[in-house]
Amino acid sequence: MASAPISESAIPVVDFAKWAAGGPSRLQIAQDIVAACKRVGFVYIVNHSLPEHQIDEAFKWSLRFFDLPQEEKLKAPHPEGWAVHRGYSWPGLEKVSQAISADNDQERAQQLREVPDIKESYDIGSDENSTQPNQWIPDEALPGFRQFMTQFYWDCFRVGGEILQALAVGMGLENEDHLLKKHSGHNGQLRLLNYPPVPAEALETERAARCPAHTDWSSITLLFQDDCGGLEVEDVTSPGKFVPATPIKNAIVMNVGDLLQRWSNDHLRSTSHRVTLPPLSDRFEGKQRMTRRRFSIPYFLSPDPDSVIACISSCMGSNEPPKYEPITQAGYNQMRASMQY
Repeated sequence: MASAPISESAIPVVDFAKWAAGGPSRLQIAQDIVAACKRVGFVYIVNHSLPEHQIDEAFKWSLRFFDLPQEEKLKAPHPEGWAVHRGYSWPGLEKVSQAISADNDQERAQQLREVPDIKESYDIGSDENSTQPNQWIPDEALPGFRQFMTQFYWDCFRVGGEILQALAVGMGLENEDHLLKKHSGHNGQLRLLNYPPVPAEALETERAARCPAHTDWSSITLLFQDDCGGLEVEDVTSPGKFVPATPIKNAIVMNVGDLLQRWSNDHLRSTSHRVTLPPLSDRFEGKQRMTRRRFSIPYFLSPDPDSVIACISSCMGSNEPPKYEPITQAGYNQMRASMQY
């Protein structure tokens, strides 16, 4: 069996080891991933082709970056406004939400920011993306950082491409590259995330947040997380209830993004998720019950900006018309990003 037995609300685990070998196992892996995406929208993928030492090294580089003095990190600041999503975002700059557009709702945008997100991030993309230019810190500030992260970005894209192919096979599409061909790799986003320690009471009383409930804008997201915990996924059997996405060493937590849900006419589920308190009391430290520092690294695999996302023909029929109008990736991104910064 490629996947472990699961309940309706649990996140399945799929072993990807035999994907490259082909044969019957390949089809079973693809079908298991699609089943998870239909039911839960999330899946742990283990034994993928990213080596353990490379994932460990990515977290080590992330620690080194966030341990730099603030003045060094600010040499690569997130550009002002929402249009460019690159560089260093300091705590409080970004506000994650499900709101669609701030064009005519400045009051709503201000209300969202009354509860700040206590995290900092650094966003990286393709150096060939001229509309989303990278904001690199000087090489002398952290020698080797840019070289490693550039390679890791493209290795994540390679693995993400394999998963998109598996999704196409599992959905019964004739061309396994049907989804992948709209992704050149130049419009992805690699994000390093640091959640500093914060008093548990501040999160419990909602005076602060780590990352509020939201869905992702991408086709799919690949997430690497440390052992701290705190990621939660909405229980599809009980809306408003969240279940922990317990860390599994070296596993990729893959989830469906909004664009793939639109693309599949809601056959695949883009599920709300959040980062909050770690699930166990021993995750707190000291009398003030400070949360442990948490690191995670998501990679957002997005179509190219001018790609038109229209309903896949196999996901509609005479009794199931398309639920969404066609939209470009750039158009959808604009609706979401304008509320975030």
